[in-house]
Amino acid sequence: MASVSSSIKKELYRVEMESPSGNVVIADEPLESGGQDLGFSPTELLASALAACTSATLRIYADNKGWDLQEVKLEVNLQRDEKANKTIINRTMELFGNLDEKQRDRLMMVANACPVHKILTNPIEINTEYA
Repeated sequence: MASVSSSIKKELYRVEMESPSGNVVIADEPLESGGQDLGFSPTELLASALAACTSATLRIYADNKGWDLQEVKLEVNLQRDEKANKTIINRTMELFGNLDEKQRDRLMMVANACPVHKILTNPIEINTEYA
């Protein structure tokens, strides 16, 4: 289970988030939205979660198989289509290393099975309550 706490005070749109282990991330809105652009926007954080999870999952898998995966580069673009009431996430993946076509095909399947990908492609329920 993942857990994060967040706090926003008087500084416009600057949100400080902390993990139970003490890691801190700052989120903010871009200048054009009234923020100070001090950190990733919330949607950039969501895209980042998919990019980080995919990259780490591929690294773990390739290492366990002993494959020569030197580097993974990902670009994740998240768009909201308000008219269709859906979100479109496009992920572009570059794999560097001495990999054959079969290994590359397997890594594509592994990318689509990373935990965050599974979360985003399955039903999500959000429950909110007062503390």
